[in-house]
Amino acid sequence: MPEPDGGPVGAREPFRARLGRRVLAVVAVGGLLGGTARYALGLTLPAPAGTFPLTTFAINVSGSFLLALLLVYVLEIWPPTRYVRAFAGVGFLGSFTTFSAWMVDTDRLLGHGHPAVAAVNVFGSLAAGLAATVLGLAVGRLARRARGATRSGRGRRYGWWVR
Repeated sequence: MPEPDGGPVGAREPFRARLGRRVLAVVAVGGLLGGTARYALGLTLPAPAGTFPLTTFAINVSGSFLLALLLVYVLEIWPPTRYVRAFAGVGFLGSFTTFSAWMVDTDRLLGHGHPAVAAVNVFGSLAAGLAATVLGLAVGRLARRARGATRSGRGRRYGWWVR
């Protein structure tokens, strides 16, 4: 079975050798943009104290959907690439979604005497995130089938962002 990057199992370079400056740079830029987008949404749509943190919930659920969809495209449809997954998946969506804000919101709910809302936040976020992930995978695979796509163009050189 081939590795996700297209090479045979065990033929991948060691992790340290694969993690180049360009990969780190695209992760950093994606992280900057994703974190900024999350912060801006949090400032624009803050949750009043003691209420369900809908903004954090929506960010995490949409991020789960988008990451699943992205991974179908990166691993099953688009030609092999080094930078798209690093930028969009690890960088942007990794910093756009937020475990820390989710837990801070939960702690605030508990601190304001709303344990039921805190429990809905924890378990509802987990369930909705899982459902969004399954939906993202399904939508991506439907798109793949509709296009008849299976990494066409593999091995062609498109630019520095594609191996």
